[in-house]
Amino acid sequence: MHSLLLTILTALRALRRNIFRSALTCLGIVIAVAAVLAMVEIGNGSNTEIEDTIANMGAAMLLVFPSAANNSGVSQGAGSAVSLTEEDCQIMLRECPAVRNVAPMVGSWGQLTHGSKNWLAGSTVGSTPAYFDVRHWTFADGTGFTDDDVTNMNQVCVIGQTVSDNLFDGESPVGQELRLKNVSLRVVGVLDPKGSNVFGNDQDDVIVTPWTTLKYRVNGSGSNSSGSGNGATTVASTTSRLTTFPANTTLIYPAAAANASMDTPVNIRFSNIGWILVSARSIDEIPLAIDQITDLLRERHHLTPDQDEDFAIRDYTEISKMFTSTSRLMTQLLMIVAAISLVVGGVGIMNIMMVSVTERTREIGLRMAVGAKGRDILRQFLIEAVVLCLAGGLVGLAIGRLCSEAVTTFMHWPIQPSTGAAVAALGISAGVGIIFGFYPAWKASRLDPIEALRYE
Repeated sequence: MHSLLLTILTALRALRRNIFRSALTCLGIVIAVAAVLAMVEIGNGSNTEIEDTIANMGAAMLLVFPSAANNSGVSQGAGSAVSLTEEDCQIMLRECPAVRNVAPMVGSWGQLTHGSKNWLAGSTVGSTPAYFDVRHWTFADGTGFTDDDVTNMNQVCVIGQTVSDNLFDGESPVGQELRLKNVSLRVVGVLDPKGSNVFGNDQDDVIVTPWTTLKYRVNGSGSNSSGSGNGATTVASTTSRLTTFPANTTLIYPAAAANASMDTPVNIRFSNIGWILVSARSIDEIPLAIDQITDLLRERHHLTPDQDEDFAIRDYTEISKMFTSTSRLMTQLLMIVAAISLVVGGVGIMNIMMVSVTERTREIGLRMAVGAKGRDILRQFLIEAVVLCLAGGLVGLAIGRLCSEAVTTFMHWPIQPSTGAAVAALGISAGVGIIFGFYPAWKASRLDPIEALRYE
């Protein structure tokens, strides 16, 4: 231990004799470590920003919609069946642990008017307050409608920024009224802008109302209508009609048993919805949520094992994977550039150490002549190389943090500080010192003392 301490002190004294050259030697390591840290923090910040953007778009979101109905062997197209009810949503939220929230949806299409202005919204949605939670949508002005508004079919709505700009000329729409299909709706909130989605559609060109209001007041759906724009057909339902008979009347036919009612398909009236928007608890739980929803709906719709589902589930994980893989690729490219910088810095260390060995040949010979062994010389030069790299690494960490802060301050790029990256960069810089300093140290330890003392 004492011998190692003396070797370290000797190495430090040797570096201090040429402090300016030592500083220039570790400059390459400084730049490389600063680049590694800055690249990792900027890359992590970009990944986090992309993940937040994808989550905001609905990466952990599922869309449950009716499958295609058949009319005399002719498929009516996806979504044409009438197979989903609002009760499905309630039970799904209660019995599917991987599901975080659920929003029933119906759709419509119609001209919006306010005063002398009119606008055809890109999307007219009927849902519940859960819709805004599933979509991660906050409000720029006002608030959303409530569950009581849904229950009472109140004539209220929430609009997107595009609709607000085109109908209200910059004034606050909250409290004012617009008309949809000649039905008056009071604006209670304006959504924060989201911009275009990955398909180029304007997400802010939207109006959202309670689904009961849209279905029964706006669409006037007193029977099979999902608001999806497709024809409706009959499906299995637990709904039955109740008929009142006089007390003394003898029924001609006996009352149907409960299981017979369950197995007899009748028209869904007043309760069917167009789609169900589901938010999974996390992206990783999406497959589990799909399995749970599938099992639940098959059971509720009384589908036998040999029957196809009367619904379909679509997820957006492919979009999430595409963006995540792109971000990961960019981060890897940045790390390759930083690794090249480390290699260049290591080559600089080796070059200067070779020069140092040549300049200090007589000193090495003198140390060997007074009893120093080859391993002591090897250890000394290795320690010098590692100290240079560690010093450069520490300075590089400070510069890297300053660069990251400068990027987020002046360019407004997101960053995410990483302690692990800092420790890894420092460890790699020490490894570079050992790898690139070994050959000069080994060469110094192999010098012949007599030849070294005679070196001019």
